Amino acid sequence: MRPENQSSVSEFLLLGLPIRPGQQGVFFSLFLGMYLTTVLGNLLIILLIRLDSRLHTPMYFFLSHLAFSDIALSSVTVPKMLMNIQTRRQSISYMGCISQLYFFIYFAGLDNFLLAVMAYDRYVAICHPLHYTTIMREGLCTLLVAGSWILSCVPDLLHTLLLVRLSFCTDITITHFFCELTVLLKLSCSDISLNELVVFTAGGVIFLLPFGTVFGSYIRIGTIILRVPSTKRLLRAFSTCGSHLFVVSLYYGTTAAVYFFSSSWDSKHIIASVLYAIVTPMLNPFIYSLRNRDIKEALAMFAKRINFIRRQTQNPPDTVRSAVRNVS
Repeated sequence: MRPENQSSVSEFLLLGLPIRPGQQGVFFSLFLGMYLTTVLGNLLIILLIRLDSRLHTPMYFFLSHLAFSDIALSSVTVPKMLMNIQTRRQSISYMGCISQLYFFIYFAGLDNFLLAVMAYDRYVAICHPLHYTTIMREGLCTLLVAGSWILSCVPDLLHTLLLVRLSFCTDITITHFFCELTVLLKLSCSDISLNELVVFTAGGVIFLLPFGTVFGSYIRIGTIILRVPSTKRLLRAFSTCGSHLFVVSLYYGTTAAVYFFSSSWDSKHIIASVLYAIVTPMLNPFIYSLRNRDIKEALAMFAKRINFIRRQTQNPPDTVRSAVRNVS
């Protein structure tokens, strides 16, 4: 028997993370540090790609969009979670919850599509190296990124429109640290059969299509490498695909842990959600910078520019000093 119907809901209650009262300060500092690392690290990646002409290639063009998407994905959930931990208020408005749900699904889907596009780029780079510049031309790269942004709108818009037509029960407690779709559906007193159908069909397509692209690309890469196996060729392929493969494994592994291996909505599910919504976006800059020679060189060049500008500011040239003396 369902709880009492309450068609008009003004707010929800977010239970948040299962944190003991005495540990709230520690977890607030931890997640604040992780969020700042995510924002600053991904902004640095975007800045380096923008400033260094050597990074004006398809792979880094896709990476810059992935970095922006990661910043947005964390910004959808983490600031509200931090505010709730700090103020110990658990409420979120109805419109705030719906907006959070919309943008979370959007940027999670965008990450999904961008990882697939990057996998295709790596496939072309290894399997068709002589035709890489011809295939991955600027027009195609722009089209792939634009398609990723547009296609990501479809599932979140569909889920949101179907969700706002539902009425909710008197129990408005969300057992999560953000407004998660399946948790919200459990709070509804309306018939959610259509919503569940869309979750499995649209969600499956949006997940399986990019995953199939990624999986197929790496199967093809592995097949090409194993035709003429050599240590040099294997190392070259790993240096080209290693960072992306690690990110893909982390992203799809945590996503699978949430949606396929969680038997109940408990702390295990919340921990897995923290991994793919907070930890993965934070790790991406480290993965791509620590394992990528081009990013390391661009970072070293950027540091030299900063030091040069700082020295110039502290010790202006003799011509500038003489001009200042003449004016005075």
